[in-house]
Amino acid sequence: MSTPTEHLRHIPHERRRRVRAAPEPAARGAAPVIALDDVWLEFDHPVLRGATLHVDEGDTLLVLGESGTGKSTLLKLVLRLLLPERGRIRVFGGEINDLSFEEVLAIRRRIGKVFQNAALFDSLTVYENVAYPLREAGRKQEPEIERIVRERLEFVDLDPEQVMTKLPGELSGGMKKRVGIARAIASDPEVVLYDEPTAGLDPLAIDTIVGLIRKLQHELGVTAVVVTHDIRTGFRVASRVNLLREGRIEFDGTPEDMIASDDDYIQSYLQAA
Repeated sequence: MSTPTEHLRHIPHERRRRVRAAPEPAARGAAPVIALDDVWLEFDHPVLRGATLHVDEGDTLLVLGESGTGKSTLLKLVLRLLLPERGRIRVFGGEINDLSFEEVLAIRRRIGKVFQNAALFDSLTVYENVAYPLREAGRKQEPEIERIVRERLEFVDLDPEQVMTKLPGELSGGMKKRVGIARAIASDPEVVLYDEPTAGLDPLAIDTIVGLIRKLQHELGVTAVVVTHDIRTGFRVASRVNLLREGRIEFDGTPEDMIASDDDYIQSYLQAA
């Protein structure tokens, strides 16, 4: 019987074969789209202890780590839902720690968010959920909003005529995730943040979500950060991997590099996957 690590070894080869048309990362020396520099954050205990990472244009950065290591916290910092105690955070080339509320909103409109469990509004229809960020921005008339909603639902392989009037409670878990992705890309974001995008899904639904992440890479050229416990899924879409350990980035490299690493902790982590 093969070990979990042996099972993972084929995934980078599949990823190279099926994501080779994705946009190349930014040229060396170009400013990262997202950068955290020596970031510290503590709640009732230290969470981040000098975390440093960067995401270049065209990257799909996979963030891995044990539970409680601060993976989702990184996404909240990028969105400035949290402020670090120390360190710098730059998004689209500018520091965000001291921005006004209006300036933060302008940055968030350039970022799509795919939340764990989809986080749809239960009392709103699929149409209203996907239209929500467009209406919040207040820049488009309803006919244009309807056109965009239909296009985004079709992009995630959902029939608008069949799903637009449904409530989230009428959808399967995989369909909710797809609606969540449609909402995340409704305003044509430059960056998409995924928090556990395949949690709780069956294998067929996972394959569908992986296919959509790849589709966004190919067709829209978005930069992405994927936080997940599912290494197998993550390796299928990632161009780079960061591994969080004890509040710092333990590893930064390709999925192939991570599998080939001779670091004892990394190999133990992969074996436990």
